[in-house]
Amino acid sequence: MSDSLLRFEKHIKVHQANSVAVDILAAETALSKQKIKHVMQKGAVWLSKGKHTQRLRRAKKVIKVDEILHIYYDPKVLDLIPPEPELIFDQGRYSVWNKPYGLLSQGSKWGDHCTITRWAEQHLTPQRVSFIVHRLDRAANGLIVIAHEKGAAAALSKLFQQRQIEKRYQIWVHGQFSEQATAENPTKVESDIDERHATSYFSFIKYDTEQDRSLLDVSIDTGRKHQIRRHSALLGFPVVGDRLYGPEAGKEDLQLSAYYLAFTCPYTQRKQQFNLLGNG
Repeated sequence: MSDSLLRFEKHIKVHQANSVAVDILAAETALSKQKIKHVMQKGAVWLSKGKHTQRLRRAKKVIKVDEILHIYYDPKVLDLIPPEPELIFDQGRYSVWNKPYGLLSQGSKWGDHCTITRWAEQHLTPQRVSFIVHRLDRAANGLIVIAHEKGAAAALSKLFQQRQIEKRYQIWVHGQFSEQATAENPTKVESDIDERHATSYFSFIKYDTEQDRSLLDVSIDTGRKHQIRRHSALLGFPVVGDRLYGPEAGKEDLQLSAYYLAFTCPYTQRKQQFNLLGNG
């Protein structure tokens, strides 16, 4: 059978000792061994040992009796080509990247090759594992921190949880926003998201009369899902390119950029500051 199959998933409990992962999957699916190796490298094969399940990338891995192999095959996902991020800073234990529109912060059971973490694992020198510390919407772009040790992931996550990392964003929104919303006196939005407290601050930068849109600077006290997009829409000024909370029909990419990050490095105790706009 052809490798060009429809989406499927299969869960295979191993009953024979010393079986090799790629051989098991080839016998249980219509996929060639070469295609299975390709699928494994893209993070769509998993191995369960008791209560623990993790991705499996090694085709020659010997699978023990009663372990379970899972394959999640979706040609549409596997054929996606990840957009290339830009490495901004490499501390060793963690790195800072400029994530482009379309690159994911986190993968799914169907694959992880289009995630910033997988890209970092495959392109950093020397090679290192990667752990997500905070998320940036697939549709957004800008600065994101990736940890390369579990200890670094814990230390950086703690900084985020304690709100010791300063983040700033810029968005283009539809309409003419109030010029009275300044950096010193921003428009404040307090509105729960998914039953959790959320606060955002919006300040006016400039207005584009030709396109009837405003550029805003945004800071947030909390980091809820789609917080900026939802709060901006709540004000009556949806983000340009927002297909979830705005009027868009797919004409533009989401005009939301995480342009600024600042925090004290947990290892050097030095202030780290990153600004994609190149100004203070």
